[in-house]
Amino acid sequence: MYLGEIVKSKPNKAAYIMAESGIAVTYAELEASSNQLAHYFRSQSLGFQDHISIFMENNLKYVEACAAAERSGLYYTCINSYLTADEVAYILQNSESELLIVSSAKLDIAQEAISQCPLIKEVLVISDSAEILPKKFRDYQEAISTFPITPIEDELLGTPMLYSSGTTGRPKGVLRPLPKQNPAEGLPIIQFLAGLWNYREDMVYLSPAPLYHSAPQAAVGLAIRSGATTIIMEKFDPLSYLENIEKYKVTHSQLVPTMFSRMLKLPEAERNRFDLSSLEYAIHAAAPCPEIVKRQMIDWWGPIIYEYYGATEAFGFAACNTQEWLDHPGTVGKIVIGELSVLDDDMEPLPNGEPGTLWFKPASKFAYHNDSDKTKEATSEDGKLTTVGDVGYVDDDGYLYLTDRKAFMIISGGVNIYPQECEDLLIAHPKIFDAAVFGIPNTDLGEEVKAVIQTVEGVDATEELTVEILEYLSEHLSRQKIPRSIDYKDELPRLPTGKLYKRLLRDEYWGDGKNKIIKE
Repeated sequence: MYLGEIVKSKPNKAAYIMAESGIAVTYAELEASSNQLAHYFRSQSLGFQDHISIFMENNLKYVEACAAAERSGLYYTCINSYLTADEVAYILQNSESELLIVSSAKLDIAQEAISQCPLIKEVLVISDSAEILPKKFRDYQEAISTFPITPIEDELLGTPMLYSSGTTGRPKGVLRPLPKQNPAEGLPIIQFLAGLWNYREDMVYLSPAPLYHSAPQAAVGLAIRSGATTIIMEKFDPLSYLENIEKYKVTHSQLVPTMFSRMLKLPEAERNRFDLSSLEYAIHAAAPCPEIVKRQMIDWWGPIIYEYYGATEAFGFAACNTQEWLDHPGTVGKIVIGELSVLDDDMEPLPNGEPGTLWFKPASKFAYHNDSDKTKEATSEDGKLTTVGDVGYVDDDGYLYLTDRKAFMIISGGVNIYPQECEDLLIAHPKIFDAAVFGIPNTDLGEEVKAVIQTVEGVDATEELTVEILEYLSEHLSRQKIPRSIDYKDELPRLPTGKLYKRLLRDEYWGDGKNKIIKE
């Protein structure tokens, strides 16, 4: 999110506008405030490759915090704003963050979280009102206001440290090499994506998703580096999204398929009353897009819809435009970054059309932060290939199709959900003998979370028990991880080794692997 030369040529141009409030921040204002925060970082002895975290909903200061870290040589972790205190605490500790930036809306959660985080030296609170803050907490504006609005002397490139998860459900920090270079240079991947989707100074980018997510965070940063204006929605609303396209003459946007579905469910008269003719690129990824939804969007929006698939750790990248998708329905595109191999369990290549684990010769090296065992699991023995456990195949024309996820990761509404954490909580419940959690098809969200439970002897599977279990889970998990429904079985299938044979359960809902439509 480095501002570059645009500050000198067009200081009064809006860098971003908050959609709901209409408040605009110019490039000059963003430059000044991010410089002040960068000076504050140095005053706290935060230097090259040190770690900070940001825990907020979309707000006026989110971009500013990221921009300051990116010009200070820091790793910065944007934490999912829906996480519980324990989940936030784990990421703060694992990332070795020394500073947390939080909004007043998340203050209570942050206060509970940092009680478990001795590494945190100070917490900056973004608030519109004077609050009496607890120990270690300080008002954000007060903290930075005395520092210069000019750049720090030792500007260095910083970068996000994204968090993923493994089959155990514990998040994993994806740590990439951070070269010691001027932030104006950026990373090569940034320039590649800018060219792929024609990012430029005169574009207008609409961001409808949470900025803690890797894709919108990267897209907003790229738009700012391009000198464009970004419209940031505080939260997604289908009608407001369409209204913003017309209001701001939006040219570029990035969505998840759930957003497509929500717009398609609007009354036809409502969704067709806005002028969308300015829109040039509508890019989507992050979740399976049901073919019927994709076709309806193409019929409505035409050839502006682009799809991509990014294997975050492996940093492989596939993309396709509308015509390519129509010629190869279901594809996520051709590989445009990294080199892909589809391998069997013996690491032998599979022929075109046959599904296997996707392994990439990565465009960028990575390691899981403070987790050498997980890094080793994701790396081939010769160290040349990496995988995130996705399963898919390539057709004769070189297009990639995703068919499964080896560890049954659930992607619901663009959010990655890992079921082991929920399973462990269920099994610990005194009325539950065994449990399995997995994703089932949902035309709106891509997938939804399903739990199948075996009760202990003498406990009946009743509606009252279901309510009790869901309330129990809500005390420990953020809402997107909680099952939307629970089914009961007399016995769950386990192998002689004790391993849960989850595929047998999952296939009852997915059948032969083709999506069955489950209406809400």
